[in-house]
Amino acid sequence: MSSTPGSKTRLPALTLAALGVVFGDIGTSPLYTIKEVFSVGMHPVPLNEANMFGILSLIVWALIMVVSFKYVAFIMRADNRGEGGIMALLALASRSTADNAKKQRFIMLLGILGACMFYSDGIITPAISVLSAIEGLELAAPILHPLIVPLTLLVLFVLFWAQSKGTSMVGALFGPIMLLWFGTLGVFGAIEILSYPVILHALNPLYAIHFFHISPWIAFVALGAVVLAVTGAEALYADMGHFGRFPIRLAWFGFVLPALILNYFGQGALVLQHPEAVKNPFYLLAPEWMLFPMIILATLAAVIASQAVITGAFSVSRQALQLGYLPRMHVEHTSESQQGQVYMPRVNWGLMLAVMTLVIGFRSSGDLAAAYGIAVTGDMVITTLLAGIVFHYLWGWGKVRTIALVLLFLTIDLAFFSANILKIPDGGWVPLVIGTLIFTLMLTWKTGRSTLYLHLKNEAMALEPFIEAMGANPPTRVPGNAIFMTPDPDGVPHAMLHNLKHNKVLHEKVVMLTVKFLDIPHTAVEDRVDVVALGHAFYKVSVTYGFKDEPDLPRDLRLCANKGLELDEMSNSYFIGKESLIANRKPGMAFWRKKIFIGLFRSAETITNQFKLPPNRVVELGAQVSF
Repeated sequence: MSSTPGSKTRLPALTLAALGVVFGDIGTSPLYTIKEVFSVGMHPVPLNEANMFGILSLIVWALIMVVSFKYVAFIMRADNRGEGGIMALLALASRSTADNAKKQRFIMLLGILGACMFYSDGIITPAISVLSAIEGLELAAPILHPLIVPLTLLVLFVLFWAQSKGTSMVGALFGPIMLLWFGTLGVFGAIEILSYPVILHALNPLYAIHFFHISPWIAFVALGAVVLAVTGAEALYADMGHFGRFPIRLAWFGFVLPALILNYFGQGALVLQHPEAVKNPFYLLAPEWMLFPMIILATLAAVIASQAVITGAFSVSRQALQLGYLPRMHVEHTSESQQGQVYMPRVNWGLMLAVMTLVIGFRSSGDLAAAYGIAVTGDMVITTLLAGIVFHYLWGWGKVRTIALVLLFLTIDLAFFSANILKIPDGGWVPLVIGTLIFTLMLTWKTGRSTLYLHLKNEAMALEPFIEAMGANPPTRVPGNAIFMTPDPDGVPHAMLHNLKHNKVLHEKVVMLTVKFLDIPHTAVEDRVDVVALGHAFYKVSVTYGFKDEPDLPRDLRLCANKGLELDEMSNSYFIGKESLIANRKPGMAFWRKKIFIGLFRSAETITNQFKLPPNRVVELGAQVSF
């Protein structure tokens, strides 16, 4: 789904939909940002007018520089055929340096690290968003404090349980709810500003500069909490493929940014007039009679923010799977009309366990805020580096122009990242541990697949001499089509050799089928299949998918008829090699990494399910492989 400024009939609907999906994370940041800046903790900022003006100035200019300038003005222009997100940016950067193996490896490592930071953020966001919303109960009735964690866990369980049902029906409500949410933020903030209009002076960036001048250490430490205001900025880029640039930009500049600024400044005005309100300025900004409705609305907004992150995790996981960074997993489509709406059970339940563990471990949004920021700022740094590669190598920008822009972005990103390093002892280690574990698994899978592929390729018999030998001394040919799936189109599939050795026959037509995934979102149907006739009724067929295409081999093999190869579905038999891996201590991968790879290999979803093969027509032939 995409849009241009000319598509006026769809623009309001797309903008409203983008409001509901894209801005949930950044839209719930007012729940906790100001509170965390001045809260009593390891690095609280003293509450006074100068510091408040400095903080508000930092927040508004962080929103302008990071979200408006970096992501909306520049990063969103780096689309991979309309798609955005860290994996799309990785694909673009890889394509721009395809002739340099060292740069390719560096880009791959950056991309994997960026995806890991995304997952870490995706685990923390639902926990802190829902906790922050439920904590409003403590203001309304302090006696309800013991129920905060159980209610948070209940909301999260229902949220993750509902994922398998699809988001189409619920998604229709997201836009109006977030419209009400941002409208409420703006109105309550504006009302409070009217009672203390001098707070608007903080729009001047000189207050942020003055803050750093008079209190450099306090201002630097404060960046660790100020960054909470821009968490979710990466969602604008990640969801670009669903809505297009223009609706996202329109929603941001026309509604979301003004509402956020009004609310932050309203909270600042409230705290300066009533310092005791610093314990929870977001909820105390609302009239007392609105407290319970605001808790309900905030919980809905937090659920929507969490939903967007979970959906993003499914999308990134599926792209990473198609590009070979994750083992095969079961993917369910929850919508017949929207291809992008998928559900991945393993990712969903893994996320739920991790999120609930964080809630039980930290028990409050204040404690959890210490863990928040490292992953987000790390992702921001990686996005800048990958974007710089795209700017220079793919767009042809000069070195001076590229370096100047990248240095500007990196100065901001690294300032936020450095400030968040101070949080490591208080909980910042959590996303680092999560990211390291996921990074190790993804890199091990990617490296292991390459190592195994080269091992099997080196052991494989060359295809052309084999076909010549079969033509000279043909074995018995039986009716039907034998389709041998193989990653190496130039070698004899191991499954074919086992079949010939044990059954002493070949089928009437023999097809070596190779499936490829490209670093583009979609491939054209007319270009999806390629057929090469090898003689003696042997054929090489390659089926090519983009990383967002839905693989369906029985459907796509019908396209072979257009290339001169008729394959009757009822006559097809699919032969798949099922290797049993044994780790050895030969050079290549470390032995412990081989063990991890073998565990991932055994846990992978079957090829039958991934490519929608009819189970009653699949033959698996096993072999032990020591690598």
